[in-house]
Amino acid sequence: MTMRILIINPNTTASMTETIAMAAAKVASPGTTILAVNPEEGPASIQGPEDGEAALPGLFAVFDRYMSVEDRFDAVIIACFDDTGLGELRARSSVPVTGIGEAAYLLAAETAAPFSVVTTLPVSIPVLEHNIKSYGLLTQCARVRASEIPVLDLEHHPEQALARIGTEIAEALEADQCRSIVLGCAGMADMALILENTYSVPVVEGVSAAVAWCEREVAARLANTDTI
Repeated sequence: MTMRILIINPNTTASMTETIAMAAAKVASPGTTILAVNPEEGPASIQGPEDGEAALPGLFAVFDRYMSVEDRFDAVIIACFDDTGLGELRARSSVPVTGIGEAAYLLAAETAAPFSVVTTLPVSIPVLEHNIKSYGLLTQCARVRASEIPVLDLEHHPEQALARIGTEIAEALEADQCRSIVLGCAGMADMALILENTYSVPVVEGVSAAVAWCEREVAARLANTDTI
């Protein structure tokens, strides 16, 4: 089965978009094509509700630009862990749309609950907690934690960021009684395997979780169409 997935990074940092694209390509099934894009205008990173609000015009413009041709893409991923604009885009889209936060929470809840989330800065915690509650997964989440790592430091100082995130994971495993860890930022996508091997616990990152969600959802819709 061939499939085309559009990934929209709502911030304007192109290097992060490239990291997201590589993470998605690694897990995509044969026949799945990935295109990752970002707006030209808007915040360089999304840290909290104000940045999320500022990113919406660029996000919606990119969505409209790439989805204006019918059947061009089979599914859309919003590559911001805040799931910025997810409700709005899902309501106006004829194809499946998910955010990397939603996809990661669902996967962690299915495979190793309860999970703890390790995100970037404390300003992001209320947004993520609100989303988890709205998805009906509050009882599956042990805690949302901040690593005190600004989003752009994930690229500018990756070794220091990895060490700090690892420290937070160790604390979560000891204090939260969680069975898995969810990495709460798209910029952490390439850290999951390292951290999983280091701490011997499932570590879920949202980009690969979202690609898997899209492939399942598109396949299910095609199967339903074939039986009608």
